[in-house]
Amino acid sequence: MRRNLLKALLWLLPVSVLGAWTSPPAAPAMSGISTYARPLALGGSMQSECGTRPGYDGYKVQVPAGAQVKVEVTHLGSSMYLDTGLFIYGPKDASGNYGSQVLAQDDDSGYGELSKIEFATLSKGGEYLVVVGWGNAAQKHYRVQVDCVGGTCVSQPQPAPSVYALGLVEQRITPGLQSTLDTGNAQYEMLYSYLRRFDFLWPYSTEASLDAAASAVLSQGLYEGYRADPAPAVLTWEQFKSSMYWNYQPLHADILAAYGSPLENVQVKRYARQFSTGPNGDNWRTLHVILFPRSYKVIVYEQTAHEI
Repeated sequence: MRRNLLKALLWLLPVSVLGAWTSPPAAPAMSGISTYARPLALGGSMQSECGTRPGYDGYKVQVPAGAQVKVEVTHLGSSMYLDTGLFIYGPKDASGNYGSQVLAQDDDSGYGELSKIEFATLSKGGEYLVVVGWGNAAQKHYRVQVDCVGGTCVSQPQPAPSVYALGLVEQRITPGLQSTLDTGNAQYEMLYSYLRRFDFLWPYSTEASLDAAASAVLSQGLYEGYRADPAPAVLTWEQFKSSMYWNYQPLHADILAAYGSPLENVQVKRYARQFSTGPNGDNWRTLHVILFPRSYKVIVYEQTAHEI
């Protein structure tokens, strides 16, 4: 009965929040969702009815530190032609809040218009909130499943093989990092930087290497121009700060706070390239591949400068 009341109350929210999905679906308003969230065991699933209109359901999932989880609205147990969205928040703090930062989200990566977060790395242990949203309800059903796929989920992890490739899955950077980046980019016309975050699946007992992280990044066509650098530099975390243009240096502490974990040996590899843009002068670019081996993240920071 309480869940039915919640579904009714959610319809008092603006249509722009709860209307049919465009792409991607809007992040939900947290009021009410966490209050009526139901527990869902890691490795378990739950089936539910959407109701008659678009809305959201919340599920509380307890995970160990460093867990990598897969969350999916499955084809099995879900109604045909249902359009869903998925969001992960947390962990829950001492006051019972999950925060407003979306750690991972997805729209249509699953079957049809169903949602699937292939994996998300949850660096801190605790209780997380998984939110399922639906856009074209009409009393359809869905089934949500949460699985452990790597990291601390492996009971007896083996050492990493001598040859392996990192598969990178991009996630959004935090709003705080985006704001700091935007502030730096507004300072000078001739300077501009980019920041991206990737997670990688890691079921091994030994840590991933910086070379493997750099290789995974350079394999992307966007960064092929850096492959010709004959002598990329390996930097410590502190040396990385001095490599940043001064107006972007506030990102240094913010990146570590957002993605680092205790005793993390953060490593950085820097690539550089220079080319002429014709009458507009020269262009200088540096690419920093940052490995967080215990948090299973690769951060890419690229900064550019050009003559004006």
